[in-house]
Amino acid sequence: MGRAFEYRKARKLKRWGSMSKTFTKLGKEITMAVKTGGPDPEGNSRLRMLIQNARAANMPKDTVERAIKKASSKDEGNYAEVVYEGYGPFGIAILVETTTDNTTRTVANVRSYFNKYDGSLGTSGSVEYLFEHKCCFKIKEKEALDLDELELEMIDFGVQEIFRDDEGILNIYGDFEAFGAIQKYVEDNNFEIVSAEFERIPTETKELNAEQIEKIEKLLGKFEEDDDVTAVYHTMR
Repeated sequence: MGRAFEYRKARKLKRWGSMSKTFTKLGKEITMAVKTGGPDPEGNSRLRMLIQNARAANMPKDTVERAIKKASSKDEGNYAEVVYEGYGPFGIAILVETTTDNTTRTVANVRSYFNKYDGSLGTSGSVEYLFEHKCCFKIKEKEALDLDELELEMIDFGVQEIFRDDEGILNIYGDFEAFGAIQKYVEDNNFEIVSAEFERIPTETKELNAEQIEKIEKLLGKFEEDDDVTAVYHTMR
């Protein structure tokens, strides 16, 4: 198994404090998907995936439908996806993904969290190069499926790694740009998709002692409490 698997097993990547936090995040993503691709899941592949993710997160169907309807309204505000980069204490690179309708508010909050915990907000590109941007699909395994053959076949669609996780779900990793091709393959071949998302995997990590880890965890926690923040990535081992 490759590095992506080992990283997934060890990391604390998305620690949503409550179900409502997860629903808020999904609601914003649904709004953006509807604004850019329309409200029909059949013609909007990104929305189709988000509906699947919402189902996996146990988001009620009527809540999803309300989010789509609300996003279709002309009165609904526009959200923007903004990535902030910086360093926490002890040289740990941190990348913060946000979805916001007020970038002035969001950048002020992100900067304040870095400053409070002896870190610093950097410029665009200052730490992004330390992470590989990947897409990840989780699908249910079919009976009598040959995993090696599936991986060989999907290489042509941009897949780099497939593995079975501890829950028996197949995890498919590919480059960020391969999302559409991989999605089409799994749908055309009638695989049941559990979820589909993007992740950033650090190319290298830094080991800290227990006291240093505690301080970094406090900083990560502040980011994750913010309603505008959708994901936080770091290079702490």
